[in-house]
Amino acid sequence: MTGRERVLAALRHREPDRVPVDCGGTRSSGIMAIAYDRLKRHLGVQGGATRVYDMVQQLALPEPWFLDRFQVDVIDLVQAYAEESSQWREWSLPDGSPALIPSWLRIEKRDGGWVCIHEDGEIIARMPADSLYFDQAVWPLLGKHLDDFGDLPDHMDRVMWSYMRDPLDNSARFPDYHTRLAESARRLSRESDRAIQFSFGGNLFEWGQFLYRSDEFFVNLMNHRKEMEKMLDRLTEIHLAAMDPILDAVAPHVDIFKVGDDLGMQTGPMLSPELYHELFYPRHKKIYRRVKDRTDLFVLLHSCGAVAEFIPDLIDAGVDALNPVQIAAAGMEPEKLKREFGRDIVFWGGGVDAQHVLPSADPERVRREARRNVDVFRPGGGYVFCATHNITADVPPENIVAMFDEVNGRAAE
Repeated sequence: MTGRERVLAALRHREPDRVPVDCGGTRSSGIMAIAYDRLKRHLGVQGGATRVYDMVQQLALPEPWFLDRFQVDVIDLVQAYAEESSQWREWSLPDGSPALIPSWLRIEKRDGGWVCIHEDGEIIARMPADSLYFDQAVWPLLGKHLDDFGDLPDHMDRVMWSYMRDPLDNSARFPDYHTRLAESARRLSRESDRAIQFSFGGNLFEWGQFLYRSDEFFVNLMNHRKEMEKMLDRLTEIHLAAMDPILDAVAPHVDIFKVGDDLGMQTGPMLSPELYHELFYPRHKKIYRRVKDRTDLFVLLHSCGAVAEFIPDLIDAGVDALNPVQIAAAGMEPEKLKREFGRDIVFWGGGVDAQHVLPSADPERVRREARRNVDVFRPGGGYVFCATHNITADVPPENIVAMFDEVNGRAAE
């Protein structure tokens, strides 16, 4: 089977010839640039370049050697934009290693760390000295109460998650975006036999936190509900308006349409299932069902943490697959998830605990965990393997090799 056939079989709840593998196919199943560089040195890989396409999370865009070596079956559509030299400029990673970053981002050294500066001069994100990620510095609606959200897109552009664009996202600023998007998707589909994922976003709960700051947004949900409902309705309108021409452009050429909204913490849901059902589920359903009504694409939702209590609503809303399947969070035990929901939703992740095992265990422990979780999730299909989130900078290269080699049936070296 090709990578695309393998992933599509899993998404259709059929068991393919082997477990499909993802690393770098989404921004929540990737690898940080520092770990990527260390892995290249460990394996003796020469040449190429480390392209940091997600500046906030410092994620590297996997090169062909990586996709082939670890038998990765899915890629991000951003790959179609990777080879244009004008899209990149030189930079140094936090550990001093050379890398390339998006050329349009104004990233400057300040106080021993780095800042990202908006085109109007405001600092919108900071990466302090000794840090490995950028942190949000501006919450555009903090302390504000609005009767009208007509200018919400202007406020959204001041949030680092929106402003610090990758090469694909940045092309949305130009008039020929949808034409170029369709051409890029068509070309990548023709050139690659891997499944292709397009990241749309469509977040609602997270956008409230990005705009107001988490603490104030939670208070507003309780004390200013009507205002928050207006804001969520406006967000939904924005997402749906953006989605339709994108679907027209990519649907014939890609396989997976990724959306996101982190709903869980380590210990439980971030909001009550009742509040989710009342406020967010109906609006999520409008967004996800639009994809299902207009296309044959599979909807992949990224939602971290303890989200088991939301899964019935997510399935009804149109979600086909759930990532990252954070198995160390409360109520997210693989056996329970597979037993209760395995017939109705695909688990995309849950392979090895990226917090407690992948960074600190020895390679044999990593192999055992990968083997055990594959044995739980694989039967009957409905499973794509990846770690429970991005591979972080502190993960030893030996553990990365052990994880993927175990899944791909390679003996320990």
